Amino acid sequence: MSSSAQTHHGGLIARHHILEKSPILLVLGILIVVAIGGLVEIVPLFYLKSTIETVQGMRPYTPLELAGRNIYVREGCYLCHSQMIRSLRDEVERYGHYSLAAESEYDHPFQWGSKRNGPDIARVGGKYTDAWHVAHLMNPRSVVPQSIMPNYAFLFDTPLDTRELVANVQVNRELGTPYTDDMMANVMKDLKAQVSPDTPEAAALLKRYPKAVVRKFYPGSPEVTEGDAVIAYLQMLGTLVDFNLYDNKANLR
Repeated sequence: MSSSAQTHHGGLIARHHILEKSPILLVLGILIVVAIGGLVEIVPLFYLKSTIETVQGMRPYTPLELAGRNIYVREGCYLCHSQMIRSLRDEVERYGHYSLAAESEYDHPFQWGSKRNGPDIARVGGKYTDAWHVAHLMNPRSVVPQSIMPNYAFLFDTPLDTRELVANVQVNRELGTPYTDDMMANVMKDLKAQVSPDTPEAAALLKRYPKAVVRKFYPGSPEVTEGDAVIAYLQMLGTLVDFNLYDNKANLR
């Protein structure tokens, strides 16, 4: 290193030592850095009408979807599959439109995160058939040979436990999910209606929960199984918002 470079390098170190040895200067430096960081985070908020964006198409989960989501969380699926598509080109091209906060407004808890051992599933709804999901849950390697996911065949042998479902919907309502009195009065009817297409109850369900997928997700059992509930949940993910109509500037001032 040349003598001039050493002098310059030494000068910078000397100045740094002055900052470290002076509590007042160090505190001032910290305050300046914190102020700049705070402005970077706060100033963009002044350009928004609200920090809570409302998006057309969002609705509460149907009772069957909510039961499926609870099983999904119970089994720890979120530990390997995030539900957060970042606004990066490679993620958008692979998974679809980046995730909106409004898409998780009724999630308690939400499933965002950075951990991925498997693909993000924020927009998996409608991407695969019910039969594919059944095969994937029973034996993941039958459809994805390199998968390290455990088998979940027991879901299709386990009848769905609905004893706490009404209470669970009520808790979500108290947390702010807009379940109406009509929805609350028909929790059990709507659960059965979602696996009973071509019935008056199914038509009533669709009025309460637009875009709900109504069919028997696992025909292999006459009962409503945990597998039915999980697939009902997976098949609605990412399907509620019509991004052909979504205006990403609607919330700007």
